[in-house]
Amino acid sequence: MIRIKAGVPRSAGRRPLRRVLALGLPTVWGAMAITYKLACPLARQNGLEARIVTSAVFFAVGTGLILHVRHALLRELREARQVAGAAQSVLLRPLPPRIDGLNTAAAQLSADRGATVGGDLYEVIATEHGVRVVMGDVRGHGLAAISTVAAVLGSFREAVHDEPELGHVLRRLERALARHLRERARSEHPSAGLEPDSPVAEEFVTVLLLEIRSDGEMRALNCGHPWPYLLGPARAELLARAEPLPPLGPFPLPAELTAVRCGQLLPGEALFLHTDGVEDARDGRGRFFPLAAMLAEAVAGGPVCPQSVLRAVFAGLLRHSGGRPADDVALLVLRNDRRHVVPAHGEPVGHRAHRLT
Repeated sequence: MIRIKAGVPRSAGRRPLRRVLALGLPTVWGAMAITYKLACPLARQNGLEARIVTSAVFFAVGTGLILHVRHALLRELREARQVAGAAQSVLLRPLPPRIDGLNTAAAQLSADRGATVGGDLYEVIATEHGVRVVMGDVRGHGLAAISTVAAVLGSFREAVHDEPELGHVLRRLERALARHLRERARSEHPSAGLEPDSPVAEEFVTVLLLEIRSDGEMRALNCGHPWPYLLGPARAELLARAEPLPPLGPFPLPAELTAVRCGQLLPGEALFLHTDGVEDARDGRGRFFPLAAMLAEAVAGGPVCPQSVLRAVFAGLLRHSGGRPADDVALLVLRNDRRHVVPAHGEPVGHRAHRLT
């Protein structure tokens, strides 16, 4: 039987000791310097040797204080990174390797140095309506976009289980984002509400919603986001070319939201989802990252491996951008590992719906 021992956590007991050390060590260093200056006869002499010794003493005291402050700052930085890592694990939860027969691999990189969470978002959830996926990009990047990411992801994680239609899920995301922007506007401008020149007035989120049903049939709703790529052995092509809806935020969604039918995801095939920070990344000459060519090269050797595709694209992107892209980046690969696909609408398994152009 496991016993839970009540009492004060160890970390709480260590805090007073840290505070005492933080105040005590500088006090000791300062007391040593004052004692030397007032009590040591050598400190009151004006000779060269006495001055050298005095300078050495005060140099040692100053060095000790600097090292102490540096140690305290590094400790605070480590604690801040631990908190950021915990926040990231809650906000962008690590995906399991398999979700309802789909092999998953994902990676995310913030454009802000020192930040582990950026303005990109993704999630994959298995529901009774099929596997539902969201990939999104908040205007801007880094820490300023985290609250918007949290609002959209929180709404998605609830709506995918409640709403049978993908259009209703998107409608829930729109309402959640609108509430979030209103609350931000009131906090930033409590007297006048949302002002025309407020950054909140220009906030928007590009969103791609994707549904993969048990028979492999795919449906999507795209609000200003890049279309994913369909990957097969030695093949990489856009999943669809239909005109996307406007991003969430600045304009209301149409009254009718009809999901785009994107054919079937057959066993062994994969989807590559990404944010626009990938294709918009430039090298030193201003050339865009050749994503399509990189994907074709990654799957040229045979069966599609999500982890290999992810590593190849991520490594190529870092080389192309000189080690750090200018915008946040999120990558997600989903491969159908189901042994068979139930025919959709009486069609043979090998049939694929015509890609929309």
